[in-house]
Amino acid sequence: MNLPVTYTLEKSCGKARAGAIHTPHGDIRTPVFMPVGTQATVKGMTPEELCEIGTEILLGNTYHLHLRPGDELIARRGGLHRFMHWDRPILTDSGGFQVFSLGALRKIEEEGVHFSSHLDGSRHFLTPEKSISIQNNLGSDIIMALDECPPGLSDREYLLPSIERTSRWAARCAAFHTKKDSQGLFAIVQGGIYEDFREKSLGELYAFDDDFSGYAIGGLAVGEPREDMYRILDKIVCLCPEKKPRYLMGVGEPLDMLEAVASGIDMMDCVQPARIGRHGAIFTKYGRLILKNKAYAEDDGPPDPGCDCYVCRNYSRAYLRHLFKAGEILALRLATWHNLYFLIKLMQKAREALLQGRFGEFYRTFAQDYTRGEQP
Repeated sequence: MNLPVTYTLEKSCGKARAGAIHTPHGDIRTPVFMPVGTQATVKGMTPEELCEIGTEILLGNTYHLHLRPGDELIARRGGLHRFMHWDRPILTDSGGFQVFSLGALRKIEEEGVHFSSHLDGSRHFLTPEKSISIQNNLGSDIIMALDECPPGLSDREYLLPSIERTSRWAARCAAFHTKKDSQGLFAIVQGGIYEDFREKSLGELYAFDDDFSGYAIGGLAVGEPREDMYRILDKIVCLCPEKKPRYLMGVGEPLDMLEAVASGIDMMDCVQPARIGRHGAIFTKYGRLILKNKAYAEDDGPPDPGCDCYVCRNYSRAYLRHLFKAGEILALRLATWHNLYFLIKLMQKAREALLQGRFGEFYRTFAQDYTRGEQP
């Protein structure tokens, strides 16, 4: 079977790699950061602005779009690309993470998971088949198999049946997927911080490898120590099929992203750029800068002296601090704009370093600067 989403390896540097993911809506140069468009929009950004900063792929949220405005409504309007005015690739998650984050508002059984809507309390039942049906309606290029998302630092007793259920659900997703010619299905590897469980999960999913266009690593960056995340990435990513994309879910801290690239990850996503931007923080070469701090009240320098984005070319720290203190919407937009640009550009620079065979040097230099803790 010819899969609709494929991967081409261009250059390796240790375990790290540069390549291209080919999708029905265009190619994606990797490694790549994917901005999160939860409600069919990236908070504060227009599609044209996202293109301007180099966005190659967006992530949409199955859970939220199913509840509002409804995946069938979106399908009637030509699918998610047309609905949100975005003609580049889109990945949609399965809805599993959001449902399992509801805690007491959800109940797991073998067939699927019962949950109450966070919007109006209405009851819903998400099965592997339902998740695929929603994503088929949305028409995204890459869709995710429904997995059970275990709580952070779950013990082995909890994880074993959870992993096995995720494997069974992945098989059901593959069997139900009706748009195999236009949407690539990714499997999700679970297993917590236990290497043997991660290997078990990957091995069970690999039995259906012909159905999967790629593999995602889930259940990391959910509260475990950073060294455990790095250890699992170093052990597991290289065991994923070399000829398919590898996706680390929910990671958006610069050093974590580079460590993921070093382990062989191709794709990452996170809400972090908009989340910290809303609170007045931005990424810079020398770590985070808190724009609300009084020290910047009369600072006419750019937010990040090492950045050439629209925000840093045109606005000062003093002005952005003023916007935040005044509660102006523009403050959130500009901070988010810069943060997204910073992470997208970071992955572009990592790719350039990989293609030139100097990724190790690039990573070390960036880490030294980023952890310095001093802002110019």
